Amino acid sequence: MFTGLIQALGTMKPLGGDSWQITCVSQSSVIMQDLAYGDSVAVDGVCLTVEEILKDGFIATASPETLRRTTLGSEQTQQRYVNLEASLRVGSKLGGHFVMGHVDGIGRLLGAEQTATSWEMTFTAPEAIARYIVPKGSIAVNGISLTVAAYEPELSQFTVAVIPLTYAETNLRYLVPGSWVNLEGDILGKYVEKFLFHGKNSDKVATDTTLDALTPAFLTEHGYL
Repeated sequence: MFTGLIQALGTMKPLGGDSWQITCVSQSSVIMQDLAYGDSVAVDGVCLTVEEILKDGFIATASPETLRRTTLGSEQTQQRYVNLEASLRVGSKLGGHFVMGHVDGIGRLLGAEQTATSWEMTFTAPEAIARYIVPKGSIAVNGISLTVAAYEPELSQFTVAVIPLTYAETNLRYLVPGSWVNLEGDILGKYVEKFLFHGKNSDKVATDTTLDALTPAFLTEHGYL
């Protein structure tokens, strides 16, 4: 589990072979301070396992399935920096939101505009991720915890306001219109969807429960005070 607060930038390249090994070289000692064999590291929002520790980075393997479902296998990604974050430690500060490192879909940057206080960046939102997007909710873009400033479902796109620090310290500044990004929806929204439409219902909860049925009285009746 991660927080979406990027700790370092790195570079990556395939090492060849069927395993599609990827070398990620950290540019910050934060990642390397207590990195251990078997640890999880988010690489552009994709959870990978450390298989070998190098002097200035580590080696991990991305399966063919991971490469198909994320941007890690694209030449575009391999030619620029990737965002790195070590897994959340018990007792660590949670400054972003819970990010699992399981990418829901790939989006595309439509445009970025600098304002007086931030960068407003607009991305496409495929159906696999769109249903979890809500205004002022959380979304992970290339592993970065961001807040949705606006969502336009009819256009399948959303906008985030990126503060200057985040823009300067992550690979967002290297994106250009058309760049692909990894997207992960808020895990809380996924569980709500599961409980409402796919989960097992108790004797008191009808199987046809819908969002319209989520009234204050309903929540109180079922233990949510």
